[in-house]
Amino acid sequence: MAETKTDYYEVLGVTKGASEAEIKRAYRVVAKKYHPDMNPGDEEAAEKFKEAAEAYSVLSDPEKRAKYDQFGHAAFDQNGGGAGGFGGFDFADMGDIFGDIFGDMFGGASRQRNTNGPMKGANIKTTIRVAFEEAIFGTQKELELPLKDECDVCKGTGSQPGHQPEVCGKCGGKGQIVTTQQSLFGVVRNVQTCPDCSGSGKIIRYKCSNCAGTGYVKSRKKIQIAIPPGVDNGTNIRIKGKGEPGINGGERGDLTVTILVDRHPNFQRQEYNLYSSEPITFTQAALGGVIKINTIEGEVDYTIPPGTQTDTRIKLKGKGVPNLKNPTQRGDHYVTLVVQVPEKLTEEQKKILNQYEQATLVETRPATDSAGPFTFGDHKRRKKK
Repeated sequence: MAETKTDYYEVLGVTKGASEAEIKRAYRVVAKKYHPDMNPGDEEAAEKFKEAAEAYSVLSDPEKRAKYDQFGHAAFDQNGGGAGGFGGFDFADMGDIFGDIFGDMFGGASRQRNTNGPMKGANIKTTIRVAFEEAIFGTQKELELPLKDECDVCKGTGSQPGHQPEVCGKCGGKGQIVTTQQSLFGVVRNVQTCPDCSGSGKIIRYKCSNCAGTGYVKSRKKIQIAIPPGVDNGTNIRIKGKGEPGINGGERGDLTVTILVDRHPNFQRQEYNLYSSEPITFTQAALGGVIKINTIEGEVDYTIPPGTQTDTRIKLKGKGVPNLKNPTQRGDHYVTLVVQVPEKLTEEQKKILNQYEQATLVETRPATDSAGPFTFGDHKRRKKK
């Protein structure tokens, strides 16, 4: 009696309508879980890994998947599906699949890649510090960085003038060493960087004395950085073509500058809004009137109503931070008013306050209260009692 095979979609844990990317992700998870390297000596894990590889071989191929969806496993049995391992599948080149999916996990990919062609240079990262106001209104900054350039003596070849790099004999100029081995799943190819030429495909016998055979020289260069209005702490600015030079004629890498914004003693920022506090006197709070408020652009006049309480928050519309994507739009500035209580009073001030207190108590004292003359000190004693 023929052995019943598990549905390929069930093996990978996906639905029948799964996309190619979903199938690939699912196979990566299952194959990693049951890979023989992860489960040495576990025959059950090896069988599940083999089953997952078979399922992925079918479902990742649009033509095979269409046949499987129509006829199931019968589409690939020995009588109707062709010869080869795993019931009609040829897994001699399964290394291609492993290379696509597991190249970063098991040390090298199975497909040979041309590392001797033009390659983009490495990207560079750095930081720059700006003042709080500069981050809000924008500014120009200058960076000085050590950057590589092509050597003027050898023109980037790394060899002394009159000599040329030789083709690496170990890899034949390909920059990679390809090895194959027979495994349970067929012939698996492994690709590694050539140890003799470090992947360049070339051997330099006579190194340039100016660049020590690297083909590049390093010098300090000044770069102008435009800081746009509205940048925040941690904002990254990418400058194309200001990184390391490319290899074999490739383009230069990019420069990424991370903005570090200094703190401000009076203002705090939250997204595009600013927050601060402003002290006002007892008289200003009681009588109201025009006060001066400090903003990021200087002092502005603001009229507060009589009887303003401490911790009252007011909003100065459009006095915040410019929007990084649209500088014509700005956030708001929220100001918390704090009533200041005087700590030291003159005798004249105390007399005036006592008069104010007495007048206030006269207005609020019940008719049955026959107490004598009232002073500011009496009020303090009564409150304590």
